[in-house]
Amino acid sequence: MTDKHLQVTLVRSVHGRLKKHQDCVRGLGLRRIHHSVVVDDTPESRGMIAKVSYLLKVEEVEA
Repeated sequence: MTDKHLQVTLVRSVHGRLKKHQDCVRGLGLRRIHHSVVVDDTPESRGMIAKVSYLLKVEEVEA
């Protein structure tokens, strides 16, 4: 387990985006615009965030 976490917020709509990008947003646990989740800072989550970075706001948080 990592002690680093990222707070990820969806700031733009997934409507009309590529299916793979929509899947990445859902995989991060985001459901609607302005919904925020805290995810572990892992290479897997970083990869999903990088793919759809134009839709997200990301902040580091201490747990």
